[in-house]
Amino acid sequence: MFYAISGEDIPDSLEKRLAVRPEHLERIKILQEEGRLILAGPYPAIDSPDPGPAGFSGSLIVAEFESLEAARTWAEADPYVTSGVYGKLTVRPFKKTLP
Repeated sequence: MFYAISGEDIPDSLEKRLAVRPEHLERIKILQEEGRLILAGPYPAIDSPDPGPAGFSGSLIVAEFESLEAARTWAEADPYVTSGVYGKLTVRPFKKTLP
């Protein structure tokens, strides 16, 4: 089943985010290589594809996991969680309808 993982950044998270971004992306690339990733990306803090120093307000990952517990366990081990980039993490089932 698919799960939506949504993380909300703490204020002024850009420095922390950039520091652990390579580790974060590496985990997501593994999901992609395994054919389990539907989409992933950040929420710009301002209405711009390149928010610059405004940074990001969070991220969304939609991927396939064996269970809600497996999705939560994976999400809680993410560098954005363990390093304190995210102040809030939500994991919930997701039903892909389109495309």
